[in-house]
Amino acid sequence: MMRVLVVDDDFMVARIHSAYVERIAGCAVVGVAHNGAQAVALAGELRPDLVLLDVYLPDTSGLDVLRALRTGAPHDPFVLVITAADDPATVTAALHGGATHYLVKPFDARALREQVERVERIRARLSGLDRAGQHDIDTVFGGPHGAATTRLPKGLTEPTAELVERVLRGHDGDLSASECAELAELSRVSARRYLEHFVAVGTATVRLRYGGTGRPERRYRWAG
Repeated sequence: MMRVLVVDDDFMVARIHSAYVERIAGCAVVGVAHNGAQAVALAGELRPDLVLLDVYLPDTSGLDVLRALRTGAPHDPFVLVITAADDPATVTAALHGGATHYLVKPFDARALREQVERVERIRARLSGLDRAGQHDIDTVFGGPHGAATTRLPKGLTEPTAELVERVLRGHDGDLSASECAELAELSRVSARRYLEHFVAVGTATVRLRYGGTGRPERRYRWAG
């Protein structure tokens, strides 16, 4: 469960954002703050995984709150800035302050869900590693290899791509498309499309296994 703290000076907006979050599977709102001091205090008390942070607060700038939350410690929360401020200086300050992303109001529930789910995927990826390979780092920071897995061909979706990736990465040895499909609970055709995409972008390898009659079997292995 990902614990979320909502920070917004407008009580109604905070309620709407909280409702958006509560509809996202695996997420729960653990607190709501309406000013900067309250946000910092609640973050220290509740230790949320993610903070939805407004910039315009009555007692201080949300950018100051961002700096207070993002200290560089391993337990620091992810911070998603949500604000009406659309000037480049504020966007740049949020980026330099360690914001995970920046949403300009107004936005819909889908836009928020996409960013919250992205944080969930980053947390899941990093928490399951003893060491981060370059592909893991590229995926988190949006580097060239990470971009290859997010800019998918038409008809492929990122959640399913990450499901197939987890199956492939978590398996000792290689897998056929049928074996991967069974583990991922997908059709063989769907699994094969994702596997072939990973081969095309260089994050998976494929070998042919010959035996008996008919066409050789394609066996896939994660390259990271």
